[in-house]
Amino acid sequence: MAIEPYPAAFQTKTIETNGTSLFVRFGGQGPAVVLLHGFGDSGDMWAPLAAVLVKDHMVIVPDLRGMGLSAHPQTGYTKKNQALDIAGVMDALKVERAALITHDIGNMVGYALAVQFPKRITGWAVIDAPLPGVGHWDDIVRSPLLWHFNFRGPDVERLVQGRERIYLDRFYNELSGDPKRIDEQTRQHYANLYAKPQAMHDAFEQFAAFTQDAVDNKAMLASNGKLSMPVFAIGAEKSFGSGMADELRFVASDVTSGIVPDSGHWIMEENPRAVVQLIIGFLAQFGR
Repeated sequence: MAIEPYPAAFQTKTIETNGTSLFVRFGGQGPAVVLLHGFGDSGDMWAPLAAVLVKDHMVIVPDLRGMGLSAHPQTGYTKKNQALDIAGVMDALKVERAALITHDIGNMVGYALAVQFPKRITGWAVIDAPLPGVGHWDDIVRSPLLWHFNFRGPDVERLVQGRERIYLDRFYNELSGDPKRIDEQTRQHYANLYAKPQAMHDAFEQFAAFTQDAVDNKAMLASNGKLSMPVFAIGAEKSFGSGMADELRFVASDVTSGIVPDSGHWIMEENPRAVVQLIIGFLAQFGR
């Protein structure tokens, strides 16, 4: 499915937060919802969902630190720190509490946000990626499909420079249910973003931080306990499936399970209609 533009109800703004600046799309009125993307995407992935939610929510869609159109600082890529980036965006937009919808690396930032600021998160829908250091993480990372977690360094960057499209195609092809669902326009759109100066380096930094993220997550879970807000653990049918709920029960006490049918990891590119319906249903359950 091609990248969709955001509706006219949305504004964009660069927001200074936590020592960096994030590119943020926002619009609408009502209960707030924050949408966080992951690797291989940017906040652009959420446009079909945002277009529906903006009718009765305030929708906030940042690009993560070092990704999309956000700034590229040299440091700060632990998810515990990036959670402060997002809290700062909420502060700048005068949003005290919000529901959270996340995918991929966005899940990791989302957990760090929810566990550090539990009173600010009304509910969390977490989609198709595990959390460093908790649950079955040590077994999951042994999967041959996840070799890229440790693929980085100056020589790796030289290999990928100018070949960003080839590198991203590997993710779209191998982690999707049907590679044809990620169309040419989408692939080239993200290849152009990840070919920007410093962009791929910073993407690798997101993965490099996983070791510290694992340490941080274990410590935050031990000190703060399990999350108590409603958590909707959504797995793609051809990816994590019901295993998402199994993972989230290690960090949350109120977990329900959902499946995006006929989809691999790239849920908004492969089956956005199903994702929209799942999220609408989740938000309706607790009045958000």
